[in-house]
Amino acid sequence: MTIEKSILELILPEGILEWFDLAGGDRNENDLRIILEEKNLPPITEELKNKTIISKGFKEITITDFPIRGRRTLLTFRRRYWQAEGQIELLKRDIPLNFPGTQLEKEFADFLKEDGGRKSGLANFYRQVSSPPGQRI
Repeated sequence: MTIEKSILELILPEGILEWFDLAGGDRNENDLRIILEEKNLPPITEELKNKTIISKGFKEITITDFPIRGRRTLLTFRRRYWQAEGQIELLKRDIPLNFPGTQLEKEFADFLKEDGGRKSGLANFYRQVSSPPGQRI
């Protein structure tokens, strides 16, 4: 394992690098964006193992994670879709990325719900950095 991958594992949600590769990133004064691309590992069942599987592209979803260095952290996941020979429906892996009903990473959503801005002040900080730039403190 490279030192870069070891450091990424400290920052990213647990287990993400098992299914995704780092594809890029950027930052501006308000946001830090990390782009991750799903590995080309189609979910092959017993009935599909002798069929041709074709990659059908990506769909991007972006979720918010813990702030890093005073910037809102946005994780953009490029989710891969496949199609099996002779089937209409597309295949995708069931990888839970966000807390149900939110665009927040699960651990971050749990933290905000539990903390409520009372203990660490991180929830209040998040509300400030996630506001539109003209309304920020």
